[in-house]
Amino acid sequence: MRAALARRAARPLALPCAAAALLAACASSPGPAPAPAAAAPASASAGVVLGRNERWVVYQPGSQDSARSIAAAFLGDPAREWEIAAANDGAPVEAGHPVVVPLKAANPGGVTADRYQTVPILCYHRFGTTPAKMVVTPANFAAQLDWLAQDGYHVIPLSRLVGWLEGREALPPKSVVITVDDGYESFRQYALPLLSRHGFPATIFVYPDFVGAGGALSWTQLQEIAASGLVDVQSHSKSHRDLIERLPGETEAQYRQAMDAEARVPHELIAKRAGVEQRFYAYPFGDANDVVLDALARQRYRLGVTVTAGGNPFWAQPLLLRRTMIYGEHDLAAFKARLQVSKPLGSP
Repeated sequence: MRAALARRAARPLALPCAAAALLAACASSPGPAPAPAAAAPASASAGVVLGRNERWVVYQPGSQDSARSIAAAFLGDPAREWEIAAANDGAPVEAGHPVVVPLKAANPGGVTADRYQTVPILCYHRFGTTPAKMVVTPANFAAQLDWLAQDGYHVIPLSRLVGWLEGREALPPKSVVITVDDGYESFRQYALPLLSRHGFPATIFVYPDFVGAGGALSWTQLQEIAASGLVDVQSHSKSHRDLIERLPGETEAQYRQAMDAEARVPHELIAKRAGVEQRFYAYPFGDANDVVLDALARQRYRLGVTVTAGGNPFWAQPLLLRRTMIYGEHDLAAFKARLQVSKPLGSP
């Protein structure tokens, strides 16, 4: 407590000093004109821009400001509030105390002196009150989401990985992605309300041959889920066949045509019926080969996910991302053990 009070007492002096240094840098290096997202807030009560260059803004918050409002005003996304906190050593936003706003990602790869960041992508299938290997109970799912929220994890949309893998965007520490395969109706019944309670985004991967079948979500339900803004609906092939195995009697040419359909049909049909641009693909059984990857590339998918467990570093192959299965038999300790958010430098 004494140390915390000392840090707080020192803050009014320390942050203005840092701000003064940045103001000098801003004055000497004006840089290009700022992007629209970095414009000053329109309301005078929201605070005052003290200085800026192409990398930083020095901002004096107003009485209505928060890290979220500052992130929304200058970075274009309130969810990037963590970057405001990181740039200011975790100090809270307070009216009259200048803060620095990083306009460019300071550490987009998440590399520190001894570790590098990895992002786990979690994979679920079904939900229900009777547990089984592929069925997670609502109680267990709720406990897992509660723990993510309480332990400081950042559940991010799968789409955020695109900028990170391209070196354009940093991700919060302890980032994790939630995905659900196949499109069972139990997702809507049990999982979606729990995700909504926390405001956690997720991606559901569906295959058109299953949509509307017994126990599956309908196209109308998928439209409603997508319209919520919380859940992204993406491709899980056309038929859910094993993509790396030829069918009996299937020639090489027929196999290539079939793989083209497994990539093209969901890309076109899900976009048309659910109203969602198709950019991401989950391989049935987690397997892909060069023929499959070529088919995905022709349809311009940006990310592909396997079921090889582990976290993804910034240099991961975008079409072969690791994804960790979460089974119904996993208790909370087993769930925690599967969240790989960093690795020591020098490890593979």
